[in-house]
Amino acid sequence: MTLFAYCKPYVCLALCVMAALPLCAQDLPVRNISDDSALRISIKDTWLTETQARVMARAPVIYRLPGGGVVQVRAEAARDEFMIILARELSGPLRNIAGRFPGWAQGSWILTRDIRSGAATRIRIFPRSDQYVYIQFRPFGDDKCLMDVVLYGAYIRRSLPMPVPLERLYTLPLAEVLALAGDNFPVRYFEPDTALYRDKMIFIERLRDGVAGLQFADDGALNENGDYVYINTGRAQTGGQGLNCSGFAKWVVDTMLLPLTGRRFAIEPLKAPFGERGTSFTEPWEELRDPFFGLDWIRNLASGAATELRSPAFGVLEEIEVREVPFNQLVVRGNTAAARSYPGFLENAGYGVEGLQPLLYTLAIDEPARFYLAAVNNEVGPPTTPQNPRGSPRMRQYYHVAVLIPYFNRYGVFQVAVFESAAETSFNAFRSRYPGGYVNMVRIPVYVD
Repeated sequence: MTLFAYCKPYVCLALCVMAALPLCAQDLPVRNISDDSALRISIKDTWLTETQARVMARAPVIYRLPGGGVVQVRAEAARDEFMIILARELSGPLRNIAGRFPGWAQGSWILTRDIRSGAATRIRIFPRSDQYVYIQFRPFGDDKCLMDVVLYGAYIRRSLPMPVPLERLYTLPLAEVLALAGDNFPVRYFEPDTALYRDKMIFIERLRDGVAGLQFADDGALNENGDYVYINTGRAQTGGQGLNCSGFAKWVVDTMLLPLTGRRFAIEPLKAPFGERGTSFTEPWEELRDPFFGLDWIRNLASGAATELRSPAFGVLEEIEVREVPFNQLVVRGNTAAARSYPGFLENAGYGVEGLQPLLYTLAIDEPARFYLAAVNNEVGPPTTPQNPRGSPRMRQYYHVAVLIPYFNRYGVFQVAVFESAAETSFNAFRSRYPGGYVNMVRIPVYVD
């Protein structure tokens, strides 16, 4: 049993957007967000500390800030809490879709209070126009509060003690709040430079043009001569010609490098074991089940690309494999939202799919000139049958390969282009397809001639 049977074609989508709603074009560096502390001082008694009944009875009010910008102050209630929202005006080309004051435009400020006691439970501030990117403060005694930095459900910082009570933040300017956090506030994750993603966007558009002429074929790839062959045997394809998920990942790398090198990768070297993987338990099953095919394939592709684009020193496993993650907790959505630990990179597995979204966000910031090949894996085993009543041993198997390209477009919108099995798909479709699965990733420099 090999990887090839698991690679299936998927429906192509026009765009692969991770956030439900995009950012606006006019986001500023965090230090330049117009200060609304004077407004918060003026409404403290009538909105921020007033009783729930009186707050909820108030109609929304529009204010203009002296430093520029428009704020709508309104109240909203949920089952157990109510919120006083200082919603900044969302500008840019997609304002009409998101709403003029969605509550998460850059600089928006939200106080949440318990609906029974009226006590403050958190303050949430949005340094970027993205509902999944925010800083949050929670009470911690009479003279302290705790700070969280959250990116797409991941805690980049969790429960950082701040030397002021939560109520002091009702009126404190944002700049002073962040100064209290110092270097513990990772400002780089809130200020992407969209110019750094120009080559990525060109690369993505070229891939979109290219996939229009491709078809899916089980076990299919192009060999070093550009002929459609079967990966398993190397023989020419019969009937329709196409690529499976592995062959398509090779096509992506070949297409990028061909103008530079004038040649494609040969297939057989891409199958060779690369680096440490597996155990003495899995070794006897490699020929029968080929559990590490996808992992070896993407490692060899990434190593070859790094060698061509930089030098052999950059083709080693330590350089090409993604192994670091800047967070260790995730917000898990179920009946209630709760934080749980995230183990990060696991040997012979990679990353749990549930943490892939924030990981790609941080990689887009930290490595703006790279894209990623992902090998999806999980513990699998053939089902029990009358002929094989005890089944076969469950073991980790790499059964799918995809191309992931995280970036910020010219409007500052965080997106991930996903290409797999000779088509463009969406990140949400990719993630939901593998609940409980794992992804091992390798990095490849983006090259456009």
